[in-house]
Amino acid sequence: MKSGLFQGGLEVPPFRQGNFSFAHEWLEQVGMLDALLARLDALRGADDAHRYLCTLDDISQCSYTCGHAGQDERLYLDAPEDEDWDDAAQMQARALATLQHRVRQLAQPGLVQSWGQVCGSLAVACDDVDALLAANREPDRLLDEVIYVQRVPAALLPGGDALIAAAPNGYFSADWDTFQNHAIICHLAAHYGYRFFAMGAAWMGFERGTPPDAVLAERLVQDLRELYGKGRNEVLGHAAWARLAQQLQARRTLVLGYAENLAESLGLDQDAE
Repeated sequence: MKSGLFQGGLEVPPFRQGNFSFAHEWLEQVGMLDALLARLDALRGADDAHRYLCTLDDISQCSYTCGHAGQDERLYLDAPEDEDWDDAAQMQARALATLQHRVRQLAQPGLVQSWGQVCGSLAVACDDVDALLAANREPDRLLDEVIYVQRVPAALLPGGDALIAAAPNGYFSADWDTFQNHAIICHLAAHYGYRFFAMGAAWMGFERGTPPDAVLAERLVQDLRELYGKGRNEVLGHAAWARLAQQLQARRTLVLGYAENLAESLGLDQDAE
């Protein structure tokens, strides 16, 4: 694995910061999700003043959609008229103010989404459930060649569930938006002990200290069936759900897609050709 630090500029060789305002470190050739988790654990263990959030699949697309998702009128903070985009100090202050604004917006009673409201709101077909199964069986296949790690001040986050404020995503109309994704993050943390650690272009990553036991895994999968399949009998009854419950008992990670055409994003449509 190769790595390097961003130094706070808008463009730092060999990679651009993009729309990741708190980009701290870049990683190349990570290869395995377990290696990425080990790196995040090391960062957290050495620094309890920050929370760490990494990218996952398709970093270029993730940066693009993250930038647009952040312009959602529910999340966007107007810039001062005299703001200087070439002044690193102003840009840092801007990033902190934007983060605080997004955190407040995510908690606004009129904007908060519930788990029940999100269930069934993503267009999902049976091959997307197959993609969910495949991604959790082989999560390494989601990793892009380059991963960015953001370092976010913990003092500005009331809880781990607000970390999505540093990388809002869900830009396209057919995707779950930032508020819907936040509802999922909150539900998984409160009911299953999963911590949100990664936001990709189409997938989110979660981890817990140990894999869930059989009872918890089965309960989780029943929730996921409703999340993706509510109102779609063929999705609710798909055989892959039972296999997913077994898989989750062997891993402490969970990856969930939040965009349309999950099978396509994972390349399963090409595998079938």
